[in-house]
Amino acid sequence: MLRGLLKGLTDLIYPNTCLICKNKFQPAKPERFICANCYNNIEQNLPPFCARCGRHLDPEAIEKNTCGNCARHQTNWNFDRAFSPCRYTGTVKKLIHEFKYSGKDYLGKPLGKLMRTFIRDYQLPIEHFDFLVAMPLHKSRQRQREFNQAEILSQEIAQEFKIKILTNAFIRVKPTQTQTELTFDARCQNVLKSFLVTKPELIIDKNLLLIDDVLTTGATSSEAAKCLKKAGSKKVLLLTLAS
Repeated sequence: MLRGLLKGLTDLIYPNTCLICKNKFQPAKPERFICANCYNNIEQNLPPFCARCGRHLDPEAIEKNTCGNCARHQTNWNFDRAFSPCRYTGTVKKLIHEFKYSGKDYLGKPLGKLMRTFIRDYQLPIEHFDFLVAMPLHKSRQRQREFNQAEILSQEIAQEFKIKILTNAFIRVKPTQTQTELTFDARCQNVLKSFLVTKPELIIDKNLLLIDDVLTTGATSSEAAKCLKKAGSKKVLLLTLAS
């Protein structure tokens, strides 16, 4: 709330400046924090999609129905399917970085809108999920960041599609190091046994939609899905903003 108040006061004093190109602009909507040109440069993740990670398939991979990254690692993900509306590059990559690391939690609304639009455009069967599950942060990381970006994105989806968010039942118990500089195998080892379902009775035989901001190698999302399934969930699909 304080952050939002300060943002409002800042807007009274300074003109709107695009977060990406830094040029001044007149926003068409109150939640627009980037200019129309940068917004239109967001690279969408378009079909055909990889049957494993949900990324766009290059022409040479269409026959196998699997992208080169998934084929290279020969990994069977614990989530049943993954989807992302955007490619993790350019404008979206910069916005996610501002969202997570610069305290700009208000970006959750326009970024969540991208996810909601994707659900509608591709008719994801959102009505068949019992709960949304936000990817949890370890308590030390959440204290540092002051919010969980996955929770904010989940709230944007939940409000529009009238689906409940599973709260206080799935936690992160291991304070892992950042995954950025790690190899694929090291990432998998780093997140091993990172999660815990504290109320398994809530998810037994339930279909869950796991929400996060980015899918990179898939190690974290797969470990989270494994934990949820071991606790009794029937299906776990993954929806991230970008991949």
